[in-house]
Amino acid sequence: MATRAPAATGRLLVGFRKWYYNMCGFNKLGLMRDDTIHEDLDVKEALRRLPENVYNDRMFRMKRALDLSMRQQILPKNQWTKFNEDIHYLTPYLEEVIRERKEKEEWMKK
Repeated sequence: MATRAPAATGRLLVGFRKWYYNMCGFNKLGLMRDDTIHEDLDVKEALRRLPENVYNDRMFRMKRALDLSMRQQILPKNQWTKFNEDIHYLTPYLEEVIRERKEKEEWMKK
């Protein structure tokens, strides 16, 4: 019984994550999680480093979401972004930008 507890806890955690993901609502507009990150200087630099096709896909999702929001509509359920299809496309670039900024700050302290 003790060996089954972590698996049950893991399934429960994944279930909670899926529920929370759907409750946030951005997926109903066709957005991905990384589309909702607040744009500060680090995020703007990470966006600048994105490949052109990934950036264009992001801009399409953002414009479509703005249009739907203005019309107070959501996409049909079959077009919602699904939990397992949500790719963290910006996160690697953002982590690299933050690491570089911290490294530069450390260098400037010397």
